[in-house]
Amino acid sequence: MPAKVISAAVQPFPLVDLKAQYRTIKLDVDAAIQRVMESQHFILGPEVNNFEKEIAAYCGSQFALACASGSDALLLALMALEVGSGDEVVTTPFTFVATAGAIARLGARPVFVDIDLETYNLDPEKVGPAITSRTKAIIPVHLFGMSADMTAIIKTARDCGVAVVEDAAQAIGAVFEGTPVGSIGLCGCFSFFPSKNLGAAGDGGMLTTNDEAFADKLRLLHLHGGRTKYEYELIGMNSRLDALQAAILRVKLRHLNSWTAGRQEKARRYMQLFADRRLDGILGLPQVQSGCNHVYNQFVIRAPRRNELKAFLGDHGVPSEIYYPQPLHLQKAFTYLGYKPGDCPQSERASQEVLALPVFPEMTDDQQNLVVDSIASFYRAC
Repeated sequence: MPAKVISAAVQPFPLVDLKAQYRTIKLDVDAAIQRVMESQHFILGPEVNNFEKEIAAYCGSQFALACASGSDALLLALMALEVGSGDEVVTTPFTFVATAGAIARLGARPVFVDIDLETYNLDPEKVGPAITSRTKAIIPVHLFGMSADMTAIIKTARDCGVAVVEDAAQAIGAVFEGTPVGSIGLCGCFSFFPSKNLGAAGDGGMLTTNDEAFADKLRLLHLHGGRTKYEYELIGMNSRLDALQAAILRVKLRHLNSWTAGRQEKARRYMQLFADRRLDGILGLPQVQSGCNHVYNQFVIRAPRRNELKAFLGDHGVPSEIYYPQPLHLQKAFTYLGYKPGDCPQSERASQEVLALPVFPEMTDDQQNLVVDSIASFYRAC
């Protein structure tokens, strides 16, 4: 059994410390909330409109449409593409369920393509062979905060005449070869779940696109399919971002670049600490693909004896999380697709090895030292 870690006293801390973040912007957030309360304008309106414009500028897109969640963003994008029964959408099995869930909810078939183990993103060489005459779209997921290989994916999509919908839920601020994610494919889908790099005080989502006709269709669909009250052109849905959330997110957006830089600095320090303790030869550390940055929505390692390590860290007050313990192609909900163990071996290996460590801009050196010292103690005793 590994020895008890001897370290300076560190108070328990979460995987992402949202309270620490709030303390740095409390006055501005509280003022934004008060502004909305005094206006009593809670649905759509100037807060949402201005936030859409600010996100479009931030992501380098012409249009942005706020919606109720990242899951809804994916669903709306596929609805606008008229994805339905008999269609196929190529995506990754190593991601959150919302990606494939949006495909399945429309009666289409998720076609799972394996990942590159170093980046955790779609293996672009496997995308082309997965496309058939029924393929309507490709959904690459920019997992953990780094862009997928969009050059290869976009080329394949254009050659085959299919759309690319970017799942950028974990990657706002990430860039691929000079272009922000969300403005590379036909559209980008973002989540503002509280733990995201840009997180709301609840759920929220956004779609970005440079296609005016597509943006117009999205706007119709997220308001029940109508432009004016009681007149409907399409069968849509109700998926709106609340004005309160928009006001809070507008405050946070002003800090996003500095928060991203803070996450990147914590990641660099992790890499140095792991090297200093000679753990870089034991662990699989995050790799940054050429032409990309990494915004570290999660700092994910691959670890031998992962489950034992996670338990050990928990015993020593170190939070960690497994993203994701079972790939989607092996989930009960997708049994009907007929996938079996071995069909996506890199995704299956990742699910057995990955472990996310705490990373947030306000993280202290003592907290980081405790994380790395605890991991070093575990492997020294192995």
